Amino acid sequence: MPIAFALLAFATLVAWPAVRRWGSRGFLVPAAAVAGSFVSVLSLAPAVIGRGEALTVSIPWIPSLGVSLSFRMDALAWLVSLVVTGVGALVLVYSSAYFSDDEPALPRFAALLTGFAAVMFGLVASDDIVVMFMFWEITSVLSYLLIGHTSDRRESRGAALQALLVTTFGGLVMLVGVAMLVVDNGTTSLAQIVADPVITSHTSWAVVLVIVGALSKSAIVPFHFWLPSAMAAPTPVSAYLHAAAMVKAGIYLVLRLAPGYAGVPGWLETLLPLGVATLLVGAWRALRQFDLKLLLAYGTVSQLGLMITVAAVGTHDAMVAALGLLVAHALFKATLFMVVGVIDHNCGTRDWRALSGLGRSAPWLATVGVLSAASMAGLPPLLGFIAKEGALSALLEAPTWLATPVVVGVVVGSALTFGYSWRFAWGAFATRRADPRRTHTASIPTLVDCTSPHARGNAGLTAPTVLLAISLVLAFWVTPLDVVVQAAAAVLPQPEHPAHLALWHGFTPALALTVLVIVGGVLLAAGRRRVARLQQAVPSWIDLSRCYTWALTATDWVSARVTLFAQRGGLPGYLATIFWSLVIALGYAATRAFAWPAHWVIADSWGQLAIAALMAVAGLLAVRASRRMAAVLLVGVTGYGMVALFALHGAPDLALTQLLVETISVVIFVLVLRRLPRHFERAQGIVRVWPRVLLAVCVGVVMAAVALVAVSARTATPISERFPELAYLEAHGRNIVNVLLVDIRAWDTMGEISVLVVVATGVASLVFITQRTGRAPTISGSRRHRHGTARLTPVIEPITAAIPVIRTEADGSTTSDLAPDTLDAESTRRSWLMAGRALSPHHRSLMVEVVVRLIFWPIMLVSVWLLIAGHNQPGGGFAGGLVAGLALVLRYLAAGRYELGEALPIDAGRLLGAGLAMAVGTGVLSMLFGEPMLTSLWWEGELPLFGELALGTPTLFDIGVYLVVLGLVLDILRSLGAGVDEQAADDSSIVDDWAVDRS
Repeated sequence: MPIAFALLAFATLVAWPAVRRWGSRGFLVPAAAVAGSFVSVLSLAPAVIGRGEALTVSIPWIPSLGVSLSFRMDALAWLVSLVVTGVGALVLVYSSAYFSDDEPALPRFAALLTGFAAVMFGLVASDDIVVMFMFWEITSVLSYLLIGHTSDRRESRGAALQALLVTTFGGLVMLVGVAMLVVDNGTTSLAQIVADPVITSHTSWAVVLVIVGALSKSAIVPFHFWLPSAMAAPTPVSAYLHAAAMVKAGIYLVLRLAPGYAGVPGWLETLLPLGVATLLVGAWRALRQFDLKLLLAYGTVSQLGLMITVAAVGTHDAMVAALGLLVAHALFKATLFMVVGVIDHNCGTRDWRALSGLGRSAPWLATVGVLSAASMAGLPPLLGFIAKEGALSALLEAPTWLATPVVVGVVVGSALTFGYSWRFAWGAFATRRADPRRTHTASIPTLVDCTSPHARGNAGLTAPTVLLAISLVLAFWVTPLDVVVQAAAAVLPQPEHPAHLALWHGFTPALALTVLVIVGGVLLAAGRRRVARLQQAVPSWIDLSRCYTWALTATDWVSARVTLFAQRGGLPGYLATIFWSLVIALGYAATRAFAWPAHWVIADSWGQLAIAALMAVAGLLAVRASRRMAAVLLVGVTGYGMVALFALHGAPDLALTQLLVETISVVIFVLVLRRLPRHFERAQGIVRVWPRVLLAVCVGVVMAAVALVAVSARTATPISERFPELAYLEAHGRNIVNVLLVDIRAWDTMGEISVLVVVATGVASLVFITQRTGRAPTISGSRRHRHGTARLTPVIEPITAAIPVIRTEADGSTTSDLAPDTLDAESTRRSWLMAGRALSPHHRSLMVEVVVRLIFWPIMLVSVWLLIAGHNQPGGGFAGGLVAGLALVLRYLAAGRYELGEALPIDAGRLLGAGLAMAVGTGVLSMLFGEPMLTSLWWEGELPLFGELALGTPTLFDIGVYLVVLGLVLDILRSLGAGVDEQAADDSSIVDDWAVDRS
């Protein structure tokens, strides 16, 4: 099992570079790795199937919650894993021939599709129900990204969002049920929860909530409408996710829970009616489709309804039949989707009304398609027939009063399945004559001649043939499959005469029902025109996608009304609402719990009182300031006052960090204020001023009371008293603050730097929301880069774009402008302050530029020293990153955005991603050594010249924090600084052009 995981992880990692390097042929590289994973899982058969063992792997993850990375490979997981990896490998091979090399975002698609295979394997193999739920939700996210692959099409974006909202809604409901089951059973082990379930008064509610998640994932009524919409995805996605993998997750979960919870009230009453309804609705809607892919989509909905109906029965025979249906459906439906992809690829249409002659021009394709459709219809002697026979037999013997109506519904649905299977085969491969009515009816497309040489099958699209061959082998030699499903069903009580998958069981009631199904299907095919007229007459109220649209519309309407009601008055109004709520809620709580401390001290020294008084005066002056810049500087005084207070309290590390943060904050405020009016808009009259004054006083009093309550409420000895001992003995550090950040509270720091990455992305997105790509502007002054999709340019482009042109104005003064195309390499080599030449002479200071250039690298060295020494002395990754960011600020302030481009010609996003990856990587590294995530690992030894040396993962974690902070500052400088500069330049050029035009 670890080998299978490793191969899938490797496939995910190499998919992007392989496809980027070799184009669509690069799909063969991850396909080989996924096929290797299939072989690895297959090699477990002697232990899992032969000896009936359940192979387990467990790595502690969150011991306090009892959550671990536990994986368990039993017969059920083994069978579904083979489907996931086997079909996945063939779909990747199919993708290598399906896509062209110029397909947009093809490397990204390859990585997502391969990553989905890995995540789906994790979902199937997970034994920890919490970890299983995580994989469950990741499949929804990856499905969203894969369905929306062609993001320039509105229908793809809408279908992706619909699938995400529906499956995520079901997942959130399922999470509540999972939590209830974990609390009731006292364990997160799925095997233990099922083997020895604890039944309480609310177990039925927990089970029903989990079922909602399964229903949404497997597109069962009332959540079925998202699957047909998802056909906007490329055909490989439909063949894999929506035929063999993702939609089977709900079926798998029902099969997994059935041994323990099939008898719980609400299980059968929920699953059986909804399963039969899905079978009938999907089959009925499939009979109305002209798009072959949409026909298969509704057919998939119908087949999923049948599978979940059989799986819900919860008996040994029902599980055998359900697993047979699962395997048969994965094989024939993935094959059919790929056949449709070949048809669309070669004929340019999926509308069967426009197809003619394809059966003669591509006989191999027609053979594959017709045989797979026959298996879908349940015709002998194919695997679909064997599975359908087993399902009918299991339902006939189901121990429930719902058995009779369920069997009737399944027979009717199966007859409809025969009808749409015939519709697919006849529509795709029959030869038609031109109908004179086509020229007068706009809704009927023109026939496409698929007998021409260009319409013949691509030799590379052979994956459907392989799947069909597997299906035919299993149909005529079903014993291996029967052995596997019998092993999986062994968890349920075995009857005296257990059912088996076989091609011939003799003359049984199930066979009679099959004959009835075939007769009904033939009648539907013969009377297809009458059926079409009936379908036109029947209203389409069963189309629940309208309910989805109505729900979204209602949500938008309510949101708009609430926004208009609650968010009036601008930013001051929003802040007033927040602060008054704070005063009322916390004030009420503080008054009930407030008590004067027995011993309290106002200040330790007169210096602290003086600093506090200075901060209060600065705060009052900031309120009274009329200029924005003055207010920012006065607010900065309060921040620097905190620096002094930290220093007086003996906290140099906090003082250093606060100093750096306050400096960076002042710089950011200054960058923003360049685009705002210089003066504040003052509130007029005492009626508008005093409410704000009252609010400010109330907030101050309440926060002071809360601080006093928090201090006086402590009764136990704080754990902070042990921090010095823990820092030195456990984490090899003397700087308690830094040890807390990178060792004791590393999970919190991980969350904080993740927030920083989100903030950096948000700042850039908000500043450049008008740009189509959402990227920060380029460093160069080239207009084509500002409006295109180019990345931040390296150091050469800003230099070559920065040669100035001296112009003489009317008043005799000279100004500088840019001439990007006149800089030669020789002048570049001679110039040391080239970026500064991009500025107007009136705004340049050579002294500042030279001094900044000279001190830049010493400041960067200081930042690195703070990073390295921070474990034992004041500093650390956060402080070091801020110092490096201040060095970039100096370069920017000295010579503008071009100087910033020369200072650090790296994309800010790469720094953010590298830092976050390094921080996460340290946690994964500890797990590889059998420790919980983010547990510190240390190497201690003695080196020549250096003496004793201790190296640990906290240092690597701190480097990640350093890179994230540096990337954040760089992103802010390039968006609020360089980006605003470019926007201002654009605005001025627009004004100049308009003036020239008028003249």
